[in-house]
Formats: sequence, structure tokens, C-alpha cells
Amino acid sequence: MKLKVFKREQVKKSESNRIRREGNIPAVVYVRGKPTEAVVIDGTEFSSFLRTVQQGRLSTTVFSLKEEGGKERRTILKEIQYHPTTYQVQHLDFEELFDDVPVTLNVPIECTGVVDCVGVKLGGVLRQVIRKLRVRCLPKDIPTFFTVDVRSMGQNDKKRLADLEIPQTVKPVANLNEVAIVIAKR
Repeated sequence: MKLKVFKREQVKKSESNRIRREGNIPAVVYVRGKPTEAVVIDGTEFSSFLRTVQQGRLSTTVFSLKEEGGKERRTILKEIQYHPTTYQVQHLDFEELFDDVPVTLNVPIECTGVVDCVGVKLGGVLRQVIRKLRVRCLPKDIPTFFTVDVRSMGQNDKKRLADLEIPQTVKPVANLNEVAIVIAKR
């Protein structure tokens, strides 16, 4: 996803409020070994992008931030802050990606075959205990999501994080013995 960014000189609260009134979003870019850079993101462009992203997949999206001078860099979104009542995006934190430096992020876990699940057909309820798995990998190996097939699960069956198909290039940070999905009785 490509976003246009503009540098901002002042990092005052009044300046951030002015940016928000104009419909844009104040943001920062964290760069390893350098001071944090304050930037402005086009609010309408980011809002239209948010509407197209599937639920839970924002953390694995790689953004290409392009400055006016032509400098372009790859980043991931580390944090997003919303207004407590209007849910408008208030602030964004990006982290710059380097090809040789591993990055830690949360990858969503998605269930497939829920409609055909044996345990659900017998009256059970699918409970997804863990929705995201924290992993560490190089930027070129960032997975979009992990899938778990639950078709053959009966009532009281469990799937652990170890049952996920995790590539060799991706190292999970969490304990793989934790239960991720359960088919529980009502």
C-alpha cells in the first residue's frame, strides 16, 4: 500500500490538532539508530485504505511511504490510535523495514471450514482463544495470516498453536503449547 507523507517540523499538540482539523493524520516513523521522524499522512487516502483491509490484517500490511522529494521507504504499522467516541484515526506509528533486520509483529489466525465443522453441527460452539500469533521474521518473509482447518474437530476438541503451519523462516515468539481454538459445548 502506497501512502504520501509530508514532513512536519513542529511536534506540538496545537500543530497536531491543526493537522487533524485539516483532515490529515499526524504520524511518526521509527528508524533504527536514528531519531524519530514526524510526518503527516493524508487522512482521506488512509481512511479509504482502511475500508478495503480485511479485519485483523492491518498489522501485516507493508506500507510504502513516499515523501515529496521522492524518497520512498517500506514500513509496517506498529500502533494506531483512535478517538474514544468518534473512532477517527488520531495518530499512527510506523516502523521502517530493513531487508537484513528481523521484525516482530502479530499475525492473525483464521479458521477455515467452520460451516462444515463436525463439532459445530452437533451443537458445539467454536471459540477462538488466540486470534493473533506474535512472530519474528525478515520483512520478505512476513506472512499475511495463518489458517487452521477446523472441519474435522468434534466437541471438546482443541487445536494448539503448534498445529499451525508455520514456515521455517518465521519464528514464533509465543509458547506453541497454548490452546488456540476449542469446540465447546453450549
